Amino acid sequence: MENNVSPNIIKKWLTAWALSRELPLPTNFKSGYKVDVGYQKQKARYVFAELNDDFIQLSQTINETWVFLKVCASPEELKNKISGKWVIQPQGYLMSCVSPMNIQVNLPDGYEIEFDNYNSTTLVKIMTKNGELASAGRIVILDDLAVYDRISTEENHKRNGLATFLIKELERIAISKNVYKNFLVATEQGKLLYQSLGWKVCSLYTSVVIPL
Repeated sequence: MENNVSPNIIKKWLTAWALSRELPLPTNFKSGYKVDVGYQKQKARYVFAELNDDFIQLSQTINETWVFLKVCASPEELKNKISGKWVIQPQGYLMSCVSPMNIQVNLPDGYEIEFDNYNSTTLVKIMTKNGELASAGRIVILDDLAVYDRISTEENHKRNGLATFLIKELERIAISKNVYKNFLVATEQGKLLYQSLGWKVCSLYTSVVIPL
């Protein structure tokens, strides 16, 4: 798969990711970027727009557990370039949508929508009438790019169309700010939903880590 993601897009996405999660903003690291995450099982992450010497050399210098290296490349490309201490994580996908999604969906009966704003992020929550969280997602606008993050639906509320409604609501927020370029990182399962809504895969997004 051809990589169609520029370093500038990666920087904007990673900045939005950090804002959404209330973490330090990314810093430059050679041709990539670093975020000091500070979680127990994710101390830091380095992200590169392509597999290059900077990525390979970095992988040779790190022996610490729970430091993630992430790159717009396939697992097959990495396997012969990094040592066996690194474990490849479940596949991710960088995806984009550059035109309004052609879907019409209403909020199902029994649910209501709530909004919250923090740290340049808009949080959209779908709640039951008795206050139970059913689905949630976040959007961060950076210049001409809308970044979607942490989109999820609780297990007992799946298959009710909530995720589709939520994604359309996030897009509505972006369009209200005259932003039509949408970007996210999807899991294998999420990719199928986004593709059904008109999103395209820009690149494979592969992560490796040294676990305990």
